[in-house]
Amino acid sequence: MPVVIDEKYLPARLTSGPMTDAQFEAFCAEHPDCMVEMSAEGEVILMPPAYWFTAARSGAILVQLGNWAYQVGGVVVDASGGFRLPNGARRSPDAAWISRDRIDGMAVTGRGRTWLLCPNFVVELKSETDRLATARRKMKEWIANRVQLGWLVDPDRRAVEIFRPGAEPKALVDIASIVGEGPVEGFVLDLTRVWNPVV
Repeated sequence: MPVVIDEKYLPARLTSGPMTDAQFEAFCAEHPDCMVEMSAEGEVILMPPAYWFTAARSGAILVQLGNWAYQVGGVVVDASGGFRLPNGARRSPDAAWISRDRIDGMAVTGRGRTWLLCPNFVVELKSETDRLATARRKMKEWIANRVQLGWLVDPDRRAVEIFRPGAEPKALVDIASIVGEGPVEGFVLDLTRVWNPVV
């Protein structure tokens, strides 16, 4: 299903019926210049590639999370790693950590191109093209699908919104770092490189 959308109209949402994993992968292959996600309702979301400043901010998060995971175990993925959630959505977080026990508990058939599991911890980084309300809905979806802790990082406000199961989100504004809890206890994210990645 070839679709041509001018970048100025991205992110774009397209209505689609349910897709199998193979159909979704084929659709993604047809649009290699876009990040593609799908909602639980079958809505296809095409997002533009990250601009360099957002990519540098994302890199600052991934390096720190990766260094922590190297010490404790588990797997860290970036936005190119996709997950099919229990509700049927296909999502790609900006950064995620998956514990070894979740990976080991996943059926071999779920270890294809799109993993059939939900990470323990996700970080979503608000980019220039993201709408805050949309990012918050995505965070709530992560939590509803078994993410134990999620951080929505908003450089515009120098804020991190913390999402946990069974709790209202909590915002920390104008902070220089944030300390992990629960699944990522002991992880400290230095935000100074996220707020300004070119220092």
